[in-house]
Amino acid sequence: MENIIELKNIGYSYHSLQGETVALKDISFGVKKGEFLAVVGPSGCGKSTLLSIIAGLLAPEEGTITVNNPDGSLRYPRIGYMLQHDHLFEWRTIYQNVILGLEINHMMTEERIAYVNQLLKDYNLEKFRNKRPSELSGGMKQRAALIRTLALEPQLLLLDEPFSALDYQTRLFVSADICNLIRAAGKTMLIITHDLSEAISLADRIIILSRRPAVVKQEIPIRLTLPDDSPLASRNAPEFQYYFNLLWKELSEDEGQEA
Repeated sequence: MENIIELKNIGYSYHSLQGETVALKDISFGVKKGEFLAVVGPSGCGKSTLLSIIAGLLAPEEGTITVNNPDGSLRYPRIGYMLQHDHLFEWRTIYQNVILGLEINHMMTEERIAYVNQLLKDYNLEKFRNKRPSELSGGMKQRAALIRTLALEPQLLLLDEPFSALDYQTRLFVSADICNLIRAAGKTMLIITHDLSEAISLADRIIILSRRPAVVKQEIPIRLTLPDDSPLASRNAPEFQYYFNLLWKELSEDEGQEA
C-alpha cells in the first residue's frame, strides 16, 4: 500500500543564545493509509518535535515531506493532533467541548453534528454530554478529547503520549478501547509512547529513534499470532516478549551511551 505521507531526510535544530542543539537528523520513513505506526526513543530525543513537524506546527530545516493523494493533488492530509492532556474547558459542557473545532472552523453542518452525536454514543459518553469535565474520570475525558479530534474527520491522527496521564489499569483499557474504535473508523494513526508494551500491542510497525540528534535506528513490523487481535489480548501473544526484548535492547544501548 502506498504511503499517504513520506518523510525524506528531515532535520531540525533548536537555536538559542547558547548555541545550536540538533534534535533530528536525516529522518526518513513513510506512513501508509490505515496503518498504526508507533515511534519510540530515549527521553528528549525529539519525538514530539517530529510530531510537530508532521502536523505542520514546525517547518523542517532540512528534508521534505511528500504527499501521495489518489487524485494526484498536493493537498496535505487533514491532521488530528491529540496531546498528553485533554485540554477540555471546564466552562463548557462535554458536548460543547467536542464541537469546539467545528465551531472554530465554521463546520457546524447537520452531517458533522450527527457524526459527533454518533461518536458520543460509540464512546459511551452520550449520557455525559451535558456534564462538565471535572465530573468525568480521566479515561472519559481522554475519550472526549479524541471525539473533539475526530469531529473534523482527520485523515491522519497524531497522538503524543495520549494515555500517559492515566493510571496503569485505566491506561490499559482506555488505550485498547480507543485504538479499537480508531481502527474500526479506518483512520491512520501515528503515536508516540514511552511504554514499549503499549507500542507493541497497538502498532503495526514501530520506528525506533536514537538519542539526540535522533536518527531512525530501526523499523520493526509487528506480527502477532492470536485469534483475538485486540490490544489487550496481544500482550499474551507468543511473539510479544521477543519484540519487547528487541526494543529494550535498542533503547538500552542508547541510554548506556548517554550515561
